Amino acid sequence: MLLYSLEANCTFAQNLATALDATLAPHEERAFPDGESKLRPLSDPRGADCYVLLSLHGGPVNSPHDKLCRLLMFIATLRDHGAARVSAVLPYFAYARKDQRTKSFDPLSLRYVAQLFEAVGVAQVIVLEAHNVAAFENAFSCPTQHLSAHQAFNAAVEDILKEGGREGHTSAPLAVVSPDPGGVKRVQLWREALELQLQRSVQFAMIDKRRSAGLLGGSQLVAGDVEGATVLLLDDLIASGETLQRSAKALQHAGAKRVIAFAAHGLFVGDAPQILMDAALARIVITDSVPPFRLPSNLPVRGKVQIASSVPLFAQAIRDSSNAWWR
Repeated sequence: MLLYSLEANCTFAQNLATALDATLAPHEERAFPDGESKLRPLSDPRGADCYVLLSLHGGPVNSPHDKLCRLLMFIATLRDHGAARVSAVLPYFAYARKDQRTKSFDPLSLRYVAQLFEAVGVAQVIVLEAHNVAAFENAFSCPTQHLSAHQAFNAAVEDILKEGGREGHTSAPLAVVSPDPGGVKRVQLWREALELQLQRSVQFAMIDKRRSAGLLGGSQLVAGDVEGATVLLLDDLIASGETLQRSAKALQHAGAKRVIAFAAHGLFVGDAPQILMDAALARIVITDSVPPFRLPSNLPVRGKVQIASSVPLFAQAIRDSSNAWWR
């Protein structure tokens, strides 16, 4: 197995290599004065099972477009030089949010990106928490592995409940909530897993939210009972934070005791540092799929943000895939 990381000095990549008891395979990247670049492996990939890691979020150095192009070119290079199989390992998968046409002449960006991966000969794609799992899986003809972020949040949930016990809230109900109808399946799966993990009843609720032309709509009504509950509010990503803020306020209005937000990907764009300071959000838990570089350590909001590692999920997926490949 050869594991490549196309992000220089990437902590996630180093942690993943350690978890796999592997060493990152060497490669060279040369940048040309006109902005073009060249990537090539520095060890022979012939006959190898290769995994190429790159989180396709924008910044702090490259845009999603730059990263996507570099990744596709490197996968094609490995295939061109005889790699037996190349898998794309994507903690954050760009362009996944545009999976259906909502306006005239809309693009289907998810499908187009999937076609690009297949055109360069990718064998499989491993992704953490796609925006719409069914759309993601249907966009690809090659095998995909979708990793559910809630599996990375188990330890954080137990810590939160212990804190609640110290505060005298051990008997408070627990509820998981989707901030919109589109996330109901994601939250229901987490609810089922939590009930098995915690051996207790976990309530479910949903918030009415709609978005059009980038503007939030909906009545912000809470469908479900959250009275007196510790609420775990789960979404796939945090962009500006407005959805979580509005949802937390609606939940407080419906009687929730405290609201803790969970999201796989913390993008934190625009006014997110200010919006997420809202007292309605007690804590924010994200994974390490996107480094929180837009939230410098000197910002007050960083004190509310907790990072849960998704490295074990990726390590297990790669280990299982590699073992199955060589059997």
